[in-house]
Amino acid sequence: MTAVINFIVAAVLMGTTLMFGTLGEILTEKAGNLNLGVEGLIYMGGAGGLVAAWLYEQSAGAGASPLVGAVLAFVSAFLVAAFGSLIYAFLTVTLRANQNVAGLALAIFGVGFGKFFGEYFRQVAGGRLVVSDALGSVFSRAVFPAFLRNIPLVGPLLFSYNFMIYLGVAIAFVLAWYLAKTRSGLSLRAVGEAPATADAAGISVTRYKYLSTCIGGGICGLGGLYFTMVSGGGNWAADAMDGKGWLAVALVIFALWKPLRAIWGSVLFGGLMILYMRATFLQIPTELYKIVPYIVTVIVLITLSIRQRRESQPPAALGNAYFREER
Repeated sequence: MTAVINFIVAAVLMGTTLMFGTLGEILTEKAGNLNLGVEGLIYMGGAGGLVAAWLYEQSAGAGASPLVGAVLAFVSAFLVAAFGSLIYAFLTVTLRANQNVAGLALAIFGVGFGKFFGEYFRQVAGGRLVVSDALGSVFSRAVFPAFLRNIPLVGPLLFSYNFMIYLGVAIAFVLAWYLAKTRSGLSLRAVGEAPATADAAGISVTRYKYLSTCIGGGICGLGGLYFTMVSGGGNWAADAMDGKGWLAVALVIFALWKPLRAIWGSVLFGGLMILYMRATFLQIPTELYKIVPYIVTVIVLITLSIRQRRESQPPAALGNAYFREER
């Protein structure tokens, strides 16, 4: 039982990057924008947050506050990734560029952006770009007190995580409530389903597309920040985040564009990502374990395509540019 609990906890820790990326992409796609650049946004957020925290500690010296550094890292990660999404929104909403091409371009640009600044400041730092243990612990330490964490079975599963995991879960619940229960959320969904009808009803299609894309991109960037500060221990590793964004895009479909499904979906995919470290007794080559998440993704896509149910389908206008003069 202990081994199972430890595996679930590790799956939660590994899957949180995917959860942020999935939630951000769900918000974006609900407005009809298919942003395939999540991989780049995760890199931009991870590099932007880590570099901002490192620069703050270098400038403040011994008087650096871990809390201030953490806030700067958090805000920087969100804003840098939101800026990347703003570029995408300008191309696809204002210039009406092809969303698939623009998303792929953002993925390439974002990964290059993150690796360039990460590697540049790693060289400036003398070969290792890393924040202090005090600042890193703000992101990695458990939120709840020890007596809750020590409750048998329940404690490790529910109360042993850092604040960003609980933040991701909170964002999922808030996003689900927003999309289903608020006037603004229903308007956003209308933009993704039938932008011409929404426009005729007085809803600003452009505003909703821009806001959802930029805020969704910022949430994706928090996934990159989580990876560098928690999974990476506050240390920059150039290739460590490879593939996370593409899995997040696939997880959006797995979650059927529903934020709450993204929570357990990210745990499932997180478990598949660490399976090679936990199931070595099967004597299967490590490389085969590492492709399991992608195999599951393909199976899910095929299954959903065969089922052809309304609730399994994306927003009707997803991936299509809106031309107001043609309504």
